[in-house]
Amino acid sequence: MAAHGSQIAGVAAYEIPMARAISPVADLIAFVRMLRLLHRLKPDIVEFSTPKAGLLGSVAAWICRVPVRIYFLRGLRLETVPAVKKEILLWSERIAAACAHVVVANSGSLRERARALCICREKKLVLLGHGSSNGVDVSRFAPGGSKVREQFRIPANAPVIGFVGRLTGDKGIPELLEAFARVLRERPKCYLLLVGWFDAAEDALGRDLRRRIEGHPRIVCTGYVDNAAPYYRAMDLLILPSWREGFPNAALEAAASGVPVVATACTGSRDAVVPERTGMLVPPGDADAITNAALRILGDDELRGAMAEAVRKWVVNHFDQSRVLGTTVRFYRQLLNSEASKASVQNEAVTGLSASL
Repeated sequence: MAAHGSQIAGVAAYEIPMARAISPVADLIAFVRMLRLLHRLKPDIVEFSTPKAGLLGSVAAWICRVPVRIYFLRGLRLETVPAVKKEILLWSERIAAACAHVVVANSGSLRERARALCICREKKLVLLGHGSSNGVDVSRFAPGGSKVREQFRIPANAPVIGFVGRLTGDKGIPELLEAFARVLRERPKCYLLLVGWFDAAEDALGRDLRRRIEGHPRIVCTGYVDNAAPYYRAMDLLILPSWREGFPNAALEAAASGVPVVATACTGSRDAVVPERTGMLVPPGDADAITNAALRILGDDELRGAMAEAVRKWVVNHFDQSRVLGTTVRFYRQLLNSEASKASVQNEAVTGLSASL
């Protein structure tokens, strides 16, 4: 079968296998399956995202003439690939956007970057609220107790720098490791808590870096976890040294947990920090800047406490999940109502013409 469905909390789920890398045969099969599924379901509205699914899904939806087509831009993978592949990915983004009625950007800086790259006409680009596609559950991610330190034998008074996400080059793990080595010279009791997994992607870490992580006495690598909430509560500081983002969920989850954030000033990440208030921004790839920011926050209890309080208030006021999802739902309903109004006008015109004849 092209896809199979299942009922999960009242939602029908259909699986279409799709290769992450460019794979002509597999991509063609996925495209045909998507065409068949859309033709059978006849949806009123669709949303697609990521370069591969965005391209295949948007083109299929355009062919099937789905009334409302949305391309959700959650990041630009093209920012960290070689020139030839960058051009391919750029045109993939442009084609996906061309097939959509609306392109929703995940953050303000992502919208600006998409505009600069001429991914679509400016009037198509939309930013909902302050950004983010899901917001954060501020009741689940909140300050509180945690047994994570006890679980990994981290002393209660030891400074802990955290990271949450895929352990890859694009996430800035090499720079984070270098910065941590420098932090240890000043704060020898510090720990690095890596909440994530070694992703076998194109930007996967080399064997030497993996061995360095796995063999370091002050680095705790958890692997994939289902619930990251207690891990944030074990941190004094989150560092997100990415080279590219859309709008990093990890930064919002840490913020909701009252943890200051050091992030790079790359696309997407710079929207997740209010510099000097909720954390600090540093240049991508700058281990020295990461080191200095970490040492400053860890070494100043008053500053860290003020940031912890401010970052929680900031995320609750702007990125509470109910607020973010509510804004998205209202926007999608407006699109559907607008399309219904057009259809109604067209039907009235046809009826009027028939009557006159």
